[in-house]
Amino acid sequence: MTTSSANTIAPIDRRYDFVLLFDVRNGNPNGDPDAGNAPRIDPETGHGLVSDVCLKRKIRNFVCLAKRGNGQLEAGYDIYVKEKAILNDQHQLAYDALGLKADAKGKDNGKQVDKARAWMCQTFFDIRMFGAVMSTGVNCGQVRGPVQFAFARSIDPIVALEQSITRMAVTTKEESEKQDGGNRTMGRKEIVPYALYVAHGFISPHLAAQTGFSKADLELLWQSLNMMFEHDHSAARGEMSSRKLVVFEHESMLGNAPAHALFDRVKIDRKDQAKPARQYADYLVTFDKENLPAGITVHDML
Repeated sequence: MTTSSANTIAPIDRRYDFVLLFDVRNGNPNGDPDAGNAPRIDPETGHGLVSDVCLKRKIRNFVCLAKRGNGQLEAGYDIYVKEKAILNDQHQLAYDALGLKADAKGKDNGKQVDKARAWMCQTFFDIRMFGAVMSTGVNCGQVRGPVQFAFARSIDPIVALEQSITRMAVTTKEESEKQDGGNRTMGRKEIVPYALYVAHGFISPHLAAQTGFSKADLELLWQSLNMMFEHDHSAARGEMSSRKLVVFEHESMLGNAPAHALFDRVKIDRKDQAKPARQYADYLVTFDKENLPAGITVHDML
């Protein structure tokens, strides 16, 4: 989908729903800190999970790369939630830029909070897209973002393989003086041999009108979903790739069909049920394009 330059700054005027398929090979797509950073899993079914927060992090990281020129991010594409960011300091930026002064007694001036919130939406891409709670400390209000993700779920149950690893280097001098191979440090790493995940996303034009999420922002989101794993490779995550992105565009702001009815049209089946999948080609992905509801346009973005 492309938009003319005259329309790129206007908020989107219609609803979108989308399906993203991505896979992992010999890696951990999203560790669970409550389970020793093992791959997230549904304990009742054994299916793998990837949190919405994980996907949003990868989008933020890609935007930082795509919109950085001459060492600085383009205006309007700063990132609010980033490593070591002090959020109250981010809020203070709005007050400083607008010449506002926070009430020392903790009483909020509604008009200045509204101005600060609007400035934050214009300045930070992830607030404009995902929203944020900015009422801590220096009050910039709250924003409900137009782009929302559900947890991604693997098509089949996953089996995490726990691997032993060793490190020849040591941390302290005392460790280096140990005998009988004491200079080796043992560790564990859990990987998923292969899994294909599906994530569902939703974009509300009503909330986009409140944050200023524009058609140019929408194009950047599609680009991020296509390429975010290409700039996120690591030994821990193995090989991860976006495999398919199907976008359902509605003609109206309210939408022309329920999201679940559109998502159900994307079918994913393993070709050979007798053996586990180890690559994307082991799956057959089909899409029912017949008799689409009136007012729905489908875009195969990947």
